[in-house]
Amino acid sequence: MVIDPVLSSVRTLRDARCRKWLLCWTSTWHLRIFVLMISTVSYSIPEEMSKGSLVGNIAQDLGLDVKRLKSGKARIYTGEGTEYIELNKERGALVIKERIDREALCGQTTPCALDFQIILENPMQFYIVTVEITDINDNSPGFKNSDMKFDISETVQIGSKFVLEKAVDDDVGINGLQSYSLSSSDIFILNPYRIGSSRNVEMVLKKALDREKQDRVSLILTALDGGNPQLSGTIQIVITVLDANDNAPVCSQAEFKTNVNENSVKGTVLTTVSASDADEGPHGQVRYSISNAPKGSSELFDIDEDSGVFTLVGKLDYEKFRHYEIDVQASDAGGNADVCKVIIEVLDTNDNPPTINIMSTSSSISEDVKPGTVLTMMNVQDPDSNENGKVHCILDDHVHFKISSTSTNFFSIVTDSDLDRERASEYNITVTCSDEGVPSLSSSVTLTLQISDVNDNEPVFERSSYEAYIVENNTPGVSIFTVRATDADWNQNARVSYILEDSSVNGVPVSSYVSISADSGVIHAVRSFDYEQIKDFQFRVKAQDGGSPPLRSNVTVKIMIQDQNDNPPQVLYPVQTGGSVVAEMVPRSADVGYLVTKVVAVDVDSGQNAWLSYKLQKATDRALFVVGSQNGEIRTIRQVSDKDAVKQRLSVIVEDNGQPSRSATVIVNVAVADSFPEVLSEFSDFPHDKEYNDNLTFYLVLALAVVSFLFITCLVVIISVKIYRWRQSRILYHSNLPVIPYYPPRYSDTLGTTGTLQHVYNYEVCRTTDSRKSDCKFGRAGSQNVLIMDPSCSGTMQPMQSKKSILDEPDSPLETEIRKGSHLYGRQR
Repeated sequence: MVIDPVLSSVRTLRDARCRKWLLCWTSTWHLRIFVLMISTVSYSIPEEMSKGSLVGNIAQDLGLDVKRLKSGKARIYTGEGTEYIELNKERGALVIKERIDREALCGQTTPCALDFQIILENPMQFYIVTVEITDINDNSPGFKNSDMKFDISETVQIGSKFVLEKAVDDDVGINGLQSYSLSSSDIFILNPYRIGSSRNVEMVLKKALDREKQDRVSLILTALDGGNPQLSGTIQIVITVLDANDNAPVCSQAEFKTNVNENSVKGTVLTTVSASDADEGPHGQVRYSISNAPKGSSELFDIDEDSGVFTLVGKLDYEKFRHYEIDVQASDAGGNADVCKVIIEVLDTNDNPPTINIMSTSSSISEDVKPGTVLTMMNVQDPDSNENGKVHCILDDHVHFKISSTSTNFFSIVTDSDLDRERASEYNITVTCSDEGVPSLSSSVTLTLQISDVNDNEPVFERSSYEAYIVENNTPGVSIFTVRATDADWNQNARVSYILEDSSVNGVPVSSYVSISADSGVIHAVRSFDYEQIKDFQFRVKAQDGGSPPLRSNVTVKIMIQDQNDNPPQVLYPVQTGGSVVAEMVPRSADVGYLVTKVVAVDVDSGQNAWLSYKLQKATDRALFVVGSQNGEIRTIRQVSDKDAVKQRLSVIVEDNGQPSRSATVIVNVAVADSFPEVLSEFSDFPHDKEYNDNLTFYLVLALAVVSFLFITCLVVIISVKIYRWRQSRILYHSNLPVIPYYPPRYSDTLGTTGTLQHVYNYEVCRTTDSRKSDCKFGRAGSQNVLIMDPSCSGTMQPMQSKKSILDEPDSPLETEIRKGSHLYGRQR
């Protein structure tokens, strides 16, 4: 009979009481969804199906889509056993992977089933599949030996029984051993009988033996199974007829029962089989032998043929075989025999620790997962029985995780509280599983779990605010200060970059004042600072991490400009002019301490750099005047007399308190007279700033000399070049000479430090090689608004408006200084 494994023998059994557990959670970004679902599906197939044969449509039976099997990375988990069945994800079906031999897999155990699990991920699902393996008639009955020999006395009585060797059929049920038959014989008949579940057979004498007629009898014993087609096995029985031995051995009891621990050592005496024979002499000697032993038991047990002591010679394993039934034959020398049975019950001992099988695990998990997230699924097996096989699992000192049992021998490790990678980035989770035997056995496994970072920490500055100092007149690009922020996250999420927040200082973007290094947080000056223009400013620095989305924080930075003594004092009064005389008049009747005038000066610096002191540097008569060191007041220190000269010239120096100190000098002309005409007569021949005119003449002559020297030098160079080129190539003789422009430098000079504004002269000479023309432009110095005394003006004092040189640039340092001085003077007034 041919068995169609696909169409005829595959039947799907659904467990009506299908157990389902659902554990579901969701989250936002980078988060898995774990769904734990346990169901049981059963199938039944015959053994010996060819590879690739269909077991069942698992996708349809579980209500799953074929695409779900692929996306969920469906796989079969069999623990440490052989994988006989595989999952075809394309068809959504279970198919045969390896040939299944029911006899090799289960032996005589019924029913025979394969148990495995199907696991899916994202979300995680878990299904239990049971495949029952049904028997086919692929094994014929057989005998251990090729023949059986009996020595039977001719005096044996009719009805005597002779135990025959039991046939063995590895198949079960109807396909197993069903009956025996004996070849045609008028001397013996068969008598089948059962002892427990074992089918035994004995041969019964129905006709007296007569050695003289027949001393040897040959028979064929046939064992038949119940399969279709029916299979059989045969053994030859050879009987030798002996002279009289008319008593057979008799066992003292039909069954000898004993219990033995599975860890008993070799040589352990299990029981003693005893039998007696009424005959005397050699015919009364009983010998013991194992006649029928289950497969594999002959290597475990032995019996002493003389004493009947039944001993253990192998190693027992309760988890493989728990019960043995062994036939022991007691026979005498005449061939008479009796059979008794030794029944051995193997007792379990706690000799197997639990076996932990990791079905699915996550090596890394995000720190923002919710409590209850499944991390690992485990199957724990203990082949021991009863209490020895009951297991429980615990975690070693972990407050963030717990272990729960979803079904018998299945455990899950889940999160029990919120995780924080900044506190612990890795966990070593040790799972210990113990049985309930005495003493208890245990196994443990350590799982390493990495906590992946989530950008949940913003950068934090080391200070709540910063203050930095920089001295004015700094070099652009100099480093001022460093701000630093740290981020407790990891990797890209902790990479901090620094940015200036958009703001303005006095209407100008802060980026034109300072810049910041995005990586180091170093703040640099973009420009040179002037304390007199800006004393301090503040801005905000933003620290941003590299997460997605990024987190930010900011801090206020205040830059304080420190003053430098970079400005000399500026004399506001008396006003100095280049060509006129300013004089203070003192009556001859002035008393001691008479206030002549007051030198007014300012310093745009601050602090001690702006503290001014005054002292008299030169004077026509030092015994007549004194200058207040703090207020600049010029007073008389004695009574004015008629002998004192009318014209008095005082040189006052004004110094600041900076390091190094800077100063300015002012000339104060004092007229000692009682009337104004007297003053005019005395000051009519007063030299109009002879020093000023002498200096001007000197610099003009020097400038003309330098320009003339440069002109002659250029002319000589041009002529030399032309001669050189003429000599090199005559074909260029009539060609145009190249124009070589020459731009002489500008010259400037400052006359003295008299406290007045600087006088600048500019000379510009332009020469060409072909025109033989030269132009010389002279720029006249600009002057302030001053009160002057000019002899040609009949003693009257007139304001003179300053004139600007046509060569002065609007934004030149000179013009700036003029405007600054005018402003200060106007404010002082």
